[in-house]
Amino acid sequence: MKADFRTVEFTPGKSISIETGRLAKHAHGSVVARLGDTMVLATAVANAEAKPGQPFFPLSVEFRETYAAGGKFPGGFIKREGRPSEKEILSARLIDRTIRPLFPDWFMNETQVICNVISSDGKNDADVLGAVAASAALHLSEAPFDGPMAQVRVGRINGEFVINPTVDELIESDLNLTVGGKLESIVMVEGEMKEVSEDDMLEAINLAHESIKKLCTFQEELRSEFGKEKREYTKPEVNETLRAEVKELVGDQFKEVFKKHLDKQGNYEAYKEIVGAVKEKLSEKYPDEEDLDSQISDFAHALRDESVREMMLTEQIRMDGRKSDEIRPIWSEAGYLPRTHGSAIFTRGETQTLVSVTLGTKRDEQSVDTLFDTESKRFMLDYNFPPYCVGEARMMRGVSRREIGHGNLAERAIKPLLPNPDDFGYTIRVVSDVLESNGSSSMASVCGGSMALMDAGVPITKPVAGIAMGLCMGDDGKYMIMSDITGSEDHFGDMDFKVTGTAEGITACQMDIKIKGLDSSLMKKAMDQAKEGRMHILQKMAETISAPRQAISKYAPSFTKYIVDSDMIGAIIGPGGKVIQAIQKETGTEILIEEIDNKGHVTIAADDADKAEAALARIKAIAGKPEEGEIYEGTVRSVKEYGAFVEIMPGKDGLLHISEIAHERINNVEDVLREGDKIKVKLIKVESGGKLRLSRRALLDKE
Repeated sequence: MKADFRTVEFTPGKSISIETGRLAKHAHGSVVARLGDTMVLATAVANAEAKPGQPFFPLSVEFRETYAAGGKFPGGFIKREGRPSEKEILSARLIDRTIRPLFPDWFMNETQVICNVISSDGKNDADVLGAVAASAALHLSEAPFDGPMAQVRVGRINGEFVINPTVDELIESDLNLTVGGKLESIVMVEGEMKEVSEDDMLEAINLAHESIKKLCTFQEELRSEFGKEKREYTKPEVNETLRAEVKELVGDQFKEVFKKHLDKQGNYEAYKEIVGAVKEKLSEKYPDEEDLDSQISDFAHALRDESVREMMLTEQIRMDGRKSDEIRPIWSEAGYLPRTHGSAIFTRGETQTLVSVTLGTKRDEQSVDTLFDTESKRFMLDYNFPPYCVGEARMMRGVSRREIGHGNLAERAIKPLLPNPDDFGYTIRVVSDVLESNGSSSMASVCGGSMALMDAGVPITKPVAGIAMGLCMGDDGKYMIMSDITGSEDHFGDMDFKVTGTAEGITACQMDIKIKGLDSSLMKKAMDQAKEGRMHILQKMAETISAPRQAISKYAPSFTKYIVDSDMIGAIIGPGGKVIQAIQKETGTEILIEEIDNKGHVTIAADDADKAEAALARIKAIAGKPEEGEIYEGTVRSVKEYGAFVEIMPGKDGLLHISEIAHERINNVEDVLREGDKIKVKLIKVESGGKLRLSRRALLDKE
C-alpha cells in the first residue's frame, strides 16, 4: 500500500522523514518518523466523549523500545519485554510534559499517545524523534491539540554545538540538553551539563529553537495535506450564575488570608473554612443542583489562584511574605545516621529530605540493558516520595513515574562531580527520602545528596545545589520571577524551572512552561536569579559541611588490590569456583578478579582489615610469587639429614636447612620436624634458578 511520505532537513546535514496513511489506520492519528535507520511509530487516540464528572485530563503517554528493533534478544529467562524500563519512562515523561500544556483546559476526554521504537540503528536515540512523531500524530488527528511541537537534543563537542548528536558523540559532549517547543516559544527544557554558564545554556536553547521551528512548519505542511478535520468536542457547561454567587460570597477573603503569610497547613485550613462556609450557604439555596460541592470547589479554587496572582503582580509579594528572590530558611545536618556510610538532612522552608549514601563493590553495579548496549551504572540516586510528606494517607504501590523522573534529575545533577571510577572504585547509591514537601523536593535531594556524599568521604570535586524558579505573568506584561517556589506557586504559576549547579556553572536543569511564550530576555533573567539563589544555598550548605571527609566510614568496605599472572586466575577461582567461594566464606570477604592487560587484578572487599589480610594471604599462597623477607605458613613435605623441604605455595618448595631450624644446634631434623607439619618460615633468599632458602630460626626469640 502506498504511503504519504515527506522529508525535512531540520539542521544542516540531518533530515527527518514522516510517513502516514499506511500503518495503524484505526488510530485517530498515526505516523512513522525516521532519522537514519531509527524509526518510531506514533499513534494518538482521543475519546469522543469525556466520562461524566471527569475532573482532570486523563492523558497517558507510552514510549516503548522493543529489543527486536535493534536486532537483540531481551535479557532474562522469559526473553520478552516486561514492564517499561527507566529509560522508557523518562522518554515518555519528556513527551508528556511537552504535549500536555497544548490541550485546552476544558478538555477532559481520555487521550492516549503510544510511541513504539520499531527500528534502531544504534546511533540515533529515538526519544526526541518519538516526540516529533507524537506531535505529528496528534496534529493530524481530530483531537483539539494546540500544536504542533517538536523536540531536539543539543550537544557541544570541542566548543561547537551539535543538534541531535549521535550516541557516540554524546560521550564526548559537555552538554546533553533536550529542548521542546512550538513555532513561537519554548515549552520544555531538560538536560545535564558539565558546569556550563547561563549564557552558554541560553545559546543552546536558542539554537535548538531554530530547528524546532523548521520541524513545526513541516508538521503544519503535513496537516494541510493529510490532516483530519478537527472534531467538535462538547465543552463542559458552566453554571455562570453559581460561579458569580461563589465569587460574591468569597469576596476578598482569600486576599486577606494571604496577607497573613501562613504556612502550608495554615493556608489549607483557612481555605477549607472559607469554602466550607460558601458550600453551607449555597447548599440551602440549591438543594437539587447536581455536583454542587465539586462545582463550588472548582470555582473557589480558580478564584484562589486569581487572587494570588493578582496580589503578586500588583504588590510583588508572595503568599508567605517573601520577596521575589528570597530563599526560605535553611537548616541542615551531616552524619545524622550512625551506621550508614554517609547521611544528611536538608531542610528548606517546609521541604525536608533525609539522604543516605551506601558504598559498595563492583558487584553492586546496576546492569542496564538498552537498545544500544548493556551498560553498568556505578552511581544511582533513588528518590522516594511517601504520602506522609504531604500529610496524606494512601496506598504505596511501588515507584511512580514522578519519583523516577525526580530521581533521574537529581542523579544527573550530581554525576558530573563524582570522582573517576578508576580512582574511586566504589559503587555509590544515594537514597533521598522526602520527609516534608512544599515545593522543590527534587532540588532538596540534590543539596542533601551532595552533603551526604561529602559526609561519606566520596571525593566529589565540588558541592552541588539546586533551586526551583517560578514565574507569574500577567496579560498586561507585568511579571514576577520567583526563587525557591513552594508547591502552591508551582501550581498557579506559569513556569517551573529547576536549575542545579556548582559555584562555577550549571550541571542539570528541567523547565516546564504553561504560557504560550517565553522570550530569551526573560529566560536569561530567570537563570541569573537562579544563580544568585544557588550561590546562597551553597553558602548555607558550607556552614554544615564544605568538603569531603578525609576518610570513608569505618562501616564501608575497604579495598585491597593484588596483581597476579593471568595464568594463575584459574587456580584462584578453582573448579566450578570452589576455591574462591571457600576463601570468601571462610574470611568474610568479597573477591573480584578481572583480567586487564594480560594480568589478573584481584580486589578484596572487606569491612575489617584482618579479614582482608587473611584473604590476601590465601590468594598469595595460591598465586603469589615468593618474595624475600615475606613470612609464610608452609607444610613440611620431606625431611632430609641436612634439613627439610617446606611447601610455602602450591608447587613451590623451599629448603629449610638444619642450621635454620632453631637457634640451638640440631643433630637430627626428625627430632623437631616431621612430614605434614605446619610451620611458619621466612623466605631469606631467592637464589638463581628460583631456589628458595627458608628460615624458621629468624622467627624464634632467642632464649
